[in-house]
Amino acid sequence: MKTYIFLILFICLTAANLFSQSAGLNFTLAFPMGEFRENVDRIGFGIAGQFLLIIPKPGQPFGIGLNTGFVNYGNESRREPFSYTIPDVFVDVERSNNLVNLHLLFQIAPYKGRIRPYLEGLFGGSYLFTETSIKSQDYSEVASSTNLEDFAWSYGGGAGIMIQITNEDEQGTSIFLDIKGRYLMGTEAEYLKEGSIEIIGSQVYYDITRSKTDLISGHLGIIAFF
Repeated sequence: MKTYIFLILFICLTAANLFSQSAGLNFTLAFPMGEFRENVDRIGFGIAGQFLLIIPKPGQPFGIGLNTGFVNYGNESRREPFSYTIPDVFVDVERSNNLVNLHLLFQIAPYKGRIRPYLEGLFGGSYLFTETSIKSQDYSEVASSTNLEDFAWSYGGGAGIMIQITNEDEQGTSIFLDIKGRYLMGTEAEYLKEGSIEIIGSQVYYDITRSKTDLISGHLGIIAFF
């Protein structure tokens, strides 16, 4: 499933990049809410990007595009012998709990002005997965495995403000500082959290959690209009 999810993301983002009239990238802080917060009591962090295929124009105060993001909501690491037969070579075992989302984005905003407040709505889904990898001393990945993966539908809205930081150049490109917050309501999904995997001897035990996947996120970044 992981391969198909990232293939879909790649196709969507490539198409959006070719035809977009606006593109942005921002740093993200994600705060689990509701049932999700009861199980994952920590702040997630990551990055998000958006592409508007239609931007606000005179008589058309709305934009339509795609938004995608990556959030890490848990990490664990330990040092282990490479194997029972090679106990004098050690590797780093790292585990991460992650969420990747893709949403159709609707935005209502003024089409001009150095300061542009806006509202937005989103509909799409989130792919949650836990991955364990083995890395050597120079941080090269030796092997990796996906321990658990699931998908949840999500939708929500947000508000923000764009502040122009560069004047429009000869090609008509201008860059804005983008500050916003969002609330995304997610359907139920199965996922792992920090401490959910226990190894006893040669056996691995999974404590799988299932709940809704609501998130509040804050974003700070830049957005360009072409």
